[in-house]
Amino acid sequence: MILPTAYLPPLSYMEALMSEPATIEQMETFEKQTFRNRALIRDAKGELVRLTIPVKKVEHKQLTRDIEISYQTRWQHQHWITLVSAYQHTPYFMYFADYLKPFYEQEYKWLLDLNDELNATLVCLLNRQRPTDVRCTIYHVQRRTEDWSGQIWTDKHPWQTELSVLDTLFDDWKI
Repeated sequence: MILPTAYLPPLSYMEALMSEPATIEQMETFEKQTFRNRALIRDAKGELVRLTIPVKKVEHKQLTRDIEISYQTRWQHQHWITLVSAYQHTPYFMYFADYLKPFYEQEYKWLLDLNDELNATLVCLLNRQRPTDVRCTIYHVQRRTEDWSGQIWTDKHPWQTELSVLDTLFDDWKI
């Protein structure tokens, strides 16, 4: 299966990524305003929040592998503060925050590198594996989706398609 790169992708993307050996497409033309550099979460008040990684000026028909992240703004700090605010009171945030925080402290030159490493970490966590020095990868994981049950705050707010997988990870991960 060939998939585009994605930043904090929705559960449907992660299920596709984990369902069979997957390859992340690097040679496609980068499409603006897609989940390649955007994520959708729901905050603690139930409002939808878009997180966008700013990228350096994209030329016409620029390849995804050549997309550089811009650090002209403090987007990493803002994303992390937003994630903490949205998820700090969910059941499993405290267990996984330490695995995710480094992605908001280290600068990556390439969008593809950030997304690949972040998604590999998410796959490990969804498969109940701890990311280690010998990193589990998105290509060699066992699929475990049978007990993923949904999104947080659904008792107060309707189901929202394409929310980030973080919604499931922080609320529904079962030991």
